[in-house]
Amino acid sequence: MARAETQPADGTAVPPAEARLGPRPLPMHLTAAWLAWTSSRAALPLLRNGSPPWRPELLEAASALQADLARADPEAFARAVDRAVVGRMDALISGILAYRRHPYRRQLPDPPVLWRQGTTRLLDYGARSEDAGAGEGAGGVPVLVVPSLINRGYILDLREGGSLMRWLADRGLRPLLVDWDRPGAEERGFTLTDYIAGRLEAALDAVLLETGARPLLIGYCMGGLLALALALRRQSDLSGLALLATPWDFHAEGNTQGELAAAAVPALSPVIETLGELPVDLIQALFACLDPQLVPRKFMAFARLGASPKAAAFVALEDWLNDGVPLAGPVARECLSGWYGENTPARGEWRVAGQAMEPGGLELPSLCVIPARDRIVPPASAAALAEAIPGCERLLPEAGHIGMVAGSRGRGTVWEPLLAWLERHAPGTGSAAG
Repeated sequence: MARAETQPADGTAVPPAEARLGPRPLPMHLTAAWLAWTSSRAALPLLRNGSPPWRPELLEAASALQADLARADPEAFARAVDRAVVGRMDALISGILAYRRHPYRRQLPDPPVLWRQGTTRLLDYGARSEDAGAGEGAGGVPVLVVPSLINRGYILDLREGGSLMRWLADRGLRPLLVDWDRPGAEERGFTLTDYIAGRLEAALDAVLLETGARPLLIGYCMGGLLALALALRRQSDLSGLALLATPWDFHAEGNTQGELAAAAVPALSPVIETLGELPVDLIQALFACLDPQLVPRKFMAFARLGASPKAAAFVALEDWLNDGVPLAGPVARECLSGWYGENTPARGEWRVAGQAMEPGGLELPSLCVIPARDRIVPPASAAALAEAIPGCERLLPEAGHIGMVAGSRGRGTVWEPLLAWLERHAPGTGSAAG
């Protein structure tokens, strides 16, 4: 993604040198919108005679619709539907073009790198000056933060005024963010064991060596499962574990996601085998299948925002969503077939380096943050993990999966309670286990 070469003194972003891509995969989103809206036109004869098999809860509304259509002029109504379809497509395209041309570009520089192995880095937000060496002038309670392998970790450092990492650092902690980056030649052959027992344990060793203190551990989304596995393997080296929107029972609240993932594996296997990874656009397509009309709705609404702070926040988040990374082939198979398809975590069958991942054996202070409006990790899936961990505290914010860490309301609903929990269980406070 191209970045602006300079930035005005007032901190506003300048227009990019290249137009951004997205929303990815664009052909899928346009096709989904077009098929959904034009199907309304094709379905008019069926709607008039009441022949579609309506769900029981929709029968009353369907009967009212049939009566309204019987009173309407068929040709005039059909033309009105055609105009509505064209209007929606025009609004969608306008929103996409406005997004692509928006002047915002992320300007935050990376903090110093404390440790690096392969494509994996550990970013030290306790020493944020680019001129400072890792650890130089750094202090505060170390907090090791593990994001998902699928999306880039800078969702936790999205923009000025909207960075959980910098906010925690400003309050005296020393956040250290794992930056996975895209898989290189070595990482394309990685399993989850390689990432957890290899990279994550090495990162933890680097934190222990640098700080001399047992860090608190935070995991977000898929990163929460990786953090949980690290905690189960290295309890004596940690002070506490906080899990944000972390799934566990992948078949909770129905099996739609699990069925979709399991069905996709045979079709995706040739791609994974050839490339050694699951490409970004295919990952995005799988998520889009959960709600094919989400992207059209978002960009139609964005077209109405104009030049506003809300529009800039939207662009920042969409840039991050479109800046994803591929998933290493073996990891993709473990997640799609094992986690989603077979529900191995909740069934007690998920193993890392031969060790069963059993949350019941966790003795660290723990916190599960379960956002009530999460559409990516159903609350029941995350709640199952809280129930499986002895003595786990719960935070149930009225927030979404991404809004909890990057949204305007995240600070009051999640950041501040999380900070209070971290301070309470920091090493040396007398609250940490061990």
